[in-house]
Amino acid sequence: MSNLLTISPSPHAKGKETVSSLMFGVLMALVPAFLFSLYFFGIGALITTLVSVGFCVLFEWLIAKYILKTKPQICDGSAILTGVLLAFNLPSNINPFIVMIGALVAIGVAKMTFGGLGQNLFNPALVGRVFLLISFPQQMTTWPKPIENRLNYLDAVTGATPMSFMKPRPEIDHSALDAIQPVDMLMGAMGGSLGEIAALALIIGGIYMIWRKIITWHIPVSIIATVAIFTSLVWLIDPTMCVNPLYHLLGGGLLLGAIFMATDYVTSPMSDKGKLIYGVGIGLLTVIIRLWGSYPEGMSFAILLMNAVTPLINKKFKPTRFGETKTK
Repeated sequence: MSNLLTISPSPHAKGKETVSSLMFGVLMALVPAFLFSLYFFGIGALITTLVSVGFCVLFEWLIAKYILKTKPQICDGSAILTGVLLAFNLPSNINPFIVMIGALVAIGVAKMTFGGLGQNLFNPALVGRVFLLISFPQQMTTWPKPIENRLNYLDAVTGATPMSFMKPRPEIDHSALDAIQPVDMLMGAMGGSLGEIAALALIIGGIYMIWRKIITWHIPVSIIATVAIFTSLVWLIDPTMCVNPLYHLLGGGLLLGAIFMATDYVTSPMSDKGKLIYGVGIGLLTVIIRLWGSYPEGMSFAILLMNAVTPLINKKFKPTRFGETKTK
């Protein structure tokens, strides 16, 4: 009897990483950006983040327990991460009721409708953000000025973002952009969503995740490189159509999207080749929307569009199975 074998289902080789460790690893990588947002936006950043996280966790627990009749998995950190990323895509002075609606759409529609973690087609936080942008365009495009409003919340003094000066109308407002130097965008001294303002903090978080092997370099680098190359070409050909590429790289939600949103395990391709194609597609769509679309920012829409293409990319570029040799 001692020679009996115990047969269990795959996988038989398990790594040390778990869903919880990966989720909380991403949250750790977001800490620098959160600290910058607290410094520049103060109480508004704190309230918006707490409301978003709280309602995302609450809605996931309620839907799992009372609608899907399954055991809530809120301790795995995925709902917390969705809440933080949703908050990072919002102005710091937005009404808490609007944040609650965004959390409901992100968790209830984009995630739990598909069956929960690992089964959603689109990035939940971005679905919530785009829904709010379409439903509440004025509130979603009213940006508090940094530093000046750290003790104000709903009545914060607002101003424009660098992206708003980049659209030709009929030409780019270069005089306004000259007042915003790339170093200001790197350090966060500009208007915008509370999680996208400090490029340096996002880069630090990205390096940490690559070092921890939470993500690979393929998606962030391919997105950033594509935007850099495409905008450089347009800038050299027609400076009235496109500004210095540094403004495109450091402004708006490019780095937040490239590092933290597009790299979502569930909605991004599995293979390295697929990730590169996915990243190039996001970069191209972002630049096209920014330069020729009516909306000054295009990162959210580009990621969601490429989320829809991910199943096709996975079908074409499948990772090699364990024990299988590559064939040409």
